[in-house]
Amino acid sequence: MEKNLLHTETEIVQVLREIYDPEIPVNIYDLGLIYDIEIDDHAKATITMTLTAPNCPVADSLVAEVKEKVETVDGISIAEVNLVFDPPWDPNMLSEEAKFELGML
Repeated sequence: MEKNLLHTETEIVQVLREIYDPEIPVNIYDLGLIYDIEIDDHAKATITMTLTAPNCPVADSLVAEVKEKVETVDGISIAEVNLVFDPPWDPNMLSEEAKFELGML
């Protein structure tokens, strides 16, 4: 079972890497917007995420897109997205790939 959960979490990360912040040409996973991915025994995925700014104009559509895409992952029955602002996002949360893409390395 543990291997299935790890495989499912890997697939969730793959779909999250297909979602881009509309103002920054980097996917939300490598931007560091995803804080946590949990999968329970009932195949429910809970994604805890943040935004680059609390007043982000695409907050609703970005959260909806995360929910929709995660629910397409085989083995996930439903997804819940928790939007948090603590800790606040900052550029130090960028992955090395994202820093490279943005010319920060």
